[in-house]
Amino acid sequence: MAKVLNVYKKGNETAIATGYATSVAITGLAVGTIVATGDYQVAYVDGSQASDKVDVPGFTVLAAKPANPQDVKAAATTDGASVTAS
Repeated sequence: MAKVLNVYKKGNETAIATGYATSVAITGLAVGTIVATGDYQVAYVDGSQASDKVDVPGFTVLAAKPANPQDVKAAATTDGASVTAS
């Protein structure tokens, strides 16, 4: 079995997510959530063997980026343009 990175909620022995050898995603948190250092921990797992858990540094969940503008149109004016989008 290949080495993977697991993430655990502090104090829990069951992984909440399994990633790849170098990355794993923590998902399902609300925008603006402030996560303190150590609220989550990661460990490498290779088959039945696991490394010691290491604290994930603190972070704040960012807001999602808005969608790209659609149907962008420009109409020339006497001094530039009027741009619209939906």
